[in-house]
Amino acid sequence: MILRKGASTDSTVLAKLTNGAEVKVYTESNGWAKVQANGHDGYVSSQYLSTIKTGSNITEQQTTIMKYVNVNLGTSLNMRKSASQDSSIILKLARGVEVTVYSEANGWARIAAYGQIGYVSSEYLAQTKLTAGSDTIADTNTNNNTDTNNQVTVDKYVNVIYGSSLNLRSAPSSSASVITKLARGTIVNFYSEANGWAKVTANGQTGYVSSQYLSTLEPFNPSQTPGSIEVINENYHISLAEMTNIQMKVSPQTDKKYNTYIRADAITLNSSTCGIVNGAGWNIRGGAGTDFWTVGKVDNQETLQILGKVKGTDGYDWYQVTYNKTWVNASPEDVAYYLNPDNFENNTVDSLQFLKLSESANIDATEVNERILLGKGILQGLASTFIIAGNTYGINELYLISHALLETGNGTSQLATGVQINGKTVYNMYGIGAYDDSAVSSGAQFAYNAGWFTPEAAIIGGAQFIANGYINVGQDTLYKMRWNPSSAVTNGYASHQYASDIGWANKQVNQIYNLYSLINSYKIIQEIPQYN
Repeated sequence: MILRKGASTDSTVLAKLTNGAEVKVYTESNGWAKVQANGHDGYVSSQYLSTIKTGSNITEQQTTIMKYVNVNLGTSLNMRKSASQDSSIILKLARGVEVTVYSEANGWARIAAYGQIGYVSSEYLAQTKLTAGSDTIADTNTNNNTDTNNQVTVDKYVNVIYGSSLNLRSAPSSSASVITKLARGTIVNFYSEANGWAKVTANGQTGYVSSQYLSTLEPFNPSQTPGSIEVINENYHISLAEMTNIQMKVSPQTDKKYNTYIRADAITLNSSTCGIVNGAGWNIRGGAGTDFWTVGKVDNQETLQILGKVKGTDGYDWYQVTYNKTWVNASPEDVAYYLNPDNFENNTVDSLQFLKLSESANIDATEVNERILLGKGILQGLASTFIIAGNTYGINELYLISHALLETGNGTSQLATGVQINGKTVYNMYGIGAYDDSAVSSGAQFAYNAGWFTPEAAIIGGAQFIANGYINVGQDTLYKMRWNPSSAVTNGYASHQYASDIGWANKQVNQIYNLYSLINSYKIIQEIPQYN
């Protein structure tokens, strides 16, 4: 049997597995199983996998069908880790619960229920669904595979962002009344799940919560800082004032609203509160005088609302006016604020703009799959691929995951789940080459040209593109991607900057912090700029 890199017969062959070789199965979908074998993670055709070792005298049914739990009213069916009465119990399944049956052998069925795979006694499965009050019931159980609890009784943990809470509601709807708020780490008794809502009991109260915020692993408290954090300084032989002056020459942008002014002789008044601009090229300034910075420009015959009239610092009359532009030129003071590392380095969240993206986060794949990527569409279970991508191209793997989650809508976008081009399915996990006016077609064409025919290829190949653009040229923090201080020192001007928004670097850190706060195995290296 061939172990491939992706879930496709066109994918690269990683290894050839002998008959009877034992593999660890992660997931099964569309005829392919993601497995671990001989030290490799890859994909095999699931029809060639058996729960019974080749060479034994046990036969096994290989069909995949839906069945229903058929136990006595008031009892439940034990779902076990392996096909043995002595095996540990994973879940307790209520009467009528629908399960996916992969195989049956020797009185045991290998099934999937509530996202977990295990074994149940096959005599307690029925082809048709039974209601709770149905007269048709299973025979009395004599082999300890049922008990007197008719609900799924598995403990889970509330896994929301540190400092927030999860609403326990009276019904499975965001408009239902809130019974109570559950803190991060709260243990809940999980009964069932449907349409994104889980029925749980917590602190003696039963209700519904959004199931995406439940985890089988206990989340940690980030204030205990279980990960490794290292801080280094990088000296730049330029003053903060000089750096600010260099940046002001390229009109850095902000969405902040300022008090704005225009010289009075630029306006013909229609009334005391409205005027028309006379001529082109008039500046809107951040104060009444030409010594204030230019916030933007107005067009000839543009109508402006007049808020007041003042004497300017240059001796002219100036009108204070409204200037309703979303993005405007930032003030020197605001540029200096965002340039100054002192304003951010002592804040746990804000300081992540200094995270060295060229250094590995040393994450644990199992932990990331469970706490970050679980339920994230096509990205679910692919932590090891992000780790490979990061190690291959020298880029922080959590940054790659953050980028991918943002660009793919948590693994659900069309580009992420696959687009057909020339008879092949292509994937694009970072939105590379996806232009706003034709995002799907242009992003898919880029992926086709790059050879991204599996999700793994898109993750790894896209990482190379990201690394080459900024990380590998020395701009390996969000701060350096935005401001590029090395260029300012070397050339005396601003160049190769990722964004014009002065707050861009600071706006990126919340998502990265949220990911770090969900895990307890990581490494952070921060590089703090130091100006003269």
